[in-house]
Amino acid sequence: MDNILSLIGRKNELFGEDIKAHEEILLQKIINSSFLVLGGAGSIGQAVTKEIFKRNPKKLHVVDISENNLVELVRDIRSSLGYIDGDFSTYALDIGSDEYDAFIASDGKYDYVLNLSALKHVRSEKDPFTLMRMINVNIFNTDKTIRQAIEGGAKKYFCVSTDKAANPVNMMGASKRIMELFLMYRSENISISTARFANVAFSDGSLLHGFEKRISKKQPLVAPTDIKRYFVTPKESGELCLMSCIFGENRDIFFPKLSEELHLITFSEIAEKYLISRGLSPILCESEEEARNLAKSLPNNNQWPCLFVSSDTTGEKDFEEFFTKNETLDMNRFINLGVIKNKAGHDVEKIRLFEKSIAEMKSKGGWSKEQIVSLFHQMIPGFGHLEKGKYLDSKM
Repeated sequence: MDNILSLIGRKNELFGEDIKAHEEILLQKIINSSFLVLGGAGSIGQAVTKEIFKRNPKKLHVVDISENNLVELVRDIRSSLGYIDGDFSTYALDIGSDEYDAFIASDGKYDYVLNLSALKHVRSEKDPFTLMRMINVNIFNTDKTIRQAIEGGAKKYFCVSTDKAANPVNMMGASKRIMELFLMYRSENISISTARFANVAFSDGSLLHGFEKRISKKQPLVAPTDIKRYFVTPKESGELCLMSCIFGENRDIFFPKLSEELHLITFSEIAEKYLISRGLSPILCESEEEARNLAKSLPNNNQWPCLFVSSDTTGEKDFEEFFTKNETLDMNRFINLGVIKNKAGHDVEKIRLFEKSIAEMKSKGGWSKEQIVSLFHQMIPGFGHLEKGKYLDSKM
């Protein structure tokens, strides 16, 4: 969408000054380097891939489990950016599969490995089976691909984190926080950096992306009134990841600095702005049934039914934050990028406990969500998880 900035309450892009100040070094490093982008067909992955591609890398391989999204990525790049002198190839592979391991064994030589793959939805913690897959994708696949990067002689490994990893209250954020512990552990053997950042506006599967789907299907818009988030555009997400990958020192976590441009905004505010930008007037409803019924008639009068309610589901945090009071910050190196500085050192016993506990659950062929939550509490002191027994799948 061309008007994303106005919908999230901004006039200017966040990282333009930092990109411009470092563009010459970016070009020099990228044109002489090879890249592997994992999860490269998701919203953030596509943005990162395009940021690398347009600077003419020596090699750029993109892996994603979604064949359809990879096809669209290639069509998008060919239609907008054209071609590069280097090797640009895509592979529809599951990172956790034997096929992926064979792919790495056949080549595996990359200067930079960027991992953008993740289960990102809070709703994925509702059952123990999807929750275990979240652990596999967000933690163990990350650790596996780091080890492969070390074996392949990569100079840098980047993995995207989330603002939800700072003082986490849901299992998704907590899984990313545990992932960060694994990153710090592996940083003894390879330079690693990561990034925590805001919601990517209109990314695949997001609530804002859902607005577009609801409009196309003539269905009501539903949004919480009490949940505030920071938002970045897809392009900004790609720039942030690239800056962390290329310029991050070992164990650095990049994040956007707060400013007048970057501020908290509720989903219901964006919903209203989105409708108005489409020439539609939001009509507030009292119930799901009323909203569904009015969706049959209101659109004919350039009006749209909306259900704006307070949140009552598990895992929602009133607002997000990028760092905790116990983390050391460097706020001077970049104009609009902050950096969390981490020292060497890690709790090996905790990591081994986590690996052993998950392995035991799997070996028994079954596990409960309560077991996993208990383990997460052992891994993250002060983990603020609150089970409300209600999830987003139970709502419109």
